[in-house]
Amino acid sequence: MKIQQYLKQNGEAWKLLSDETFLLQRPLVFVFGNRFQLENDKVYEEIRSLFPDGELIIGSSAGEILGENVYDDAIGVTAIEFEKSTFTVQRTNILNYNRDAFRTGEILAAQIDAKKLKHVLVISEGSFVNGSALVDGLQTKHTSVSFTGGLCGDDARFEKTLLGYNESPKEGEVLAIAFYGESLEITKAQFGGWTPFGPERIITRSADNILYELDEKPALQLYKKYLGEKASQLPQSALLYPLSVKSANKEEAIVRTILSIDEDNNAMILAGDVPEGSMVQLMMANIDKIAEGAAKAAELGMATRRQEPELAILISCIGRKLVMDQRVEEEIEEVREVIGTSATITGFYSYGELAPFNGSQKCELHNQTMTLTLFSE
Repeated sequence: MKIQQYLKQNGEAWKLLSDETFLLQRPLVFVFGNRFQLENDKVYEEIRSLFPDGELIIGSSAGEILGENVYDDAIGVTAIEFEKSTFTVQRTNILNYNRDAFRTGEILAAQIDAKKLKHVLVISEGSFVNGSALVDGLQTKHTSVSFTGGLCGDDARFEKTLLGYNESPKEGEVLAIAFYGESLEITKAQFGGWTPFGPERIITRSADNILYELDEKPALQLYKKYLGEKASQLPQSALLYPLSVKSANKEEAIVRTILSIDEDNNAMILAGDVPEGSMVQLMMANIDKIAEGAAKAAELGMATRRQEPELAILISCIGRKLVMDQRVEEEIEEVREVIGTSATITGFYSYGELAPFNGSQKCELHNQTMTLTLFSE
């Protein structure tokens, strides 16, 4: 596996971060960056000139991860040449299916060749997708294969996200990168570090990912009561106080954050489904617990590995970034300490993370977690 990384900041020239320069053959190129910068069509042309035969995945983020550093208002590029394994990239657009995330997942899954399939990495638009419905749709066809990934971000603006495959990024895109190869070892893990607090309440009215009532009271009104002065900063302030959702059909509680609010209906639109009858509790975190959560995710990802990882794709939640603020790089450093120095680290801060629970094969949508996908050939 050969890997190169580039960084572009403040309109400056591309900076090569790798120790050596070599020509990559048909690399898989991950480009994560600030949405405003990615809206400049020249960016795609510049990256294409760097990697003429590369398969370019370009997505907006809420922060770019390169090595042990976290960047804002930048564009990070990681190009990987797989020497012993192969990959394919499939795409579709959720806007073609009336924003039906489950149907979008089904359509995308049907495009993936199941023969000798090892793993699927999913990168999705993040501003209006129901992430849990998307992964459920993807897994209707490929039930024995592991999935990880994340939803694109837009810093803390929540205006729109962009994603593209071999073209300038646009709204609504959903991509699936399928990996094949006998020698390819891929492990994955996720962990949060947030602590529930306050009373548990029952979801008495919801529809998919829209939460209307808790204990038969308007959900948004009740949530604002807990937020106090921070209610005026919704939906951004909700990232600091996500919801722990315990459902009858899930073995473990799922963390859900709020993507947007509906003042007219006193409702909250979350990143994934919140079934009626589920128990809900507010969550909060401190910096040390979040950093410990990142280390725990890395330990879980390394627990079953036979080889040292060569590539680590980290997808962490924007809510974690906002809590950690100037200390955000500490969670990346915690991961590095566990996985070792042989792996090149890349990734982004997202609006939702995709990974199974530890010991499970079924992928779930998570919020407020650190998710790792570790590769070696």
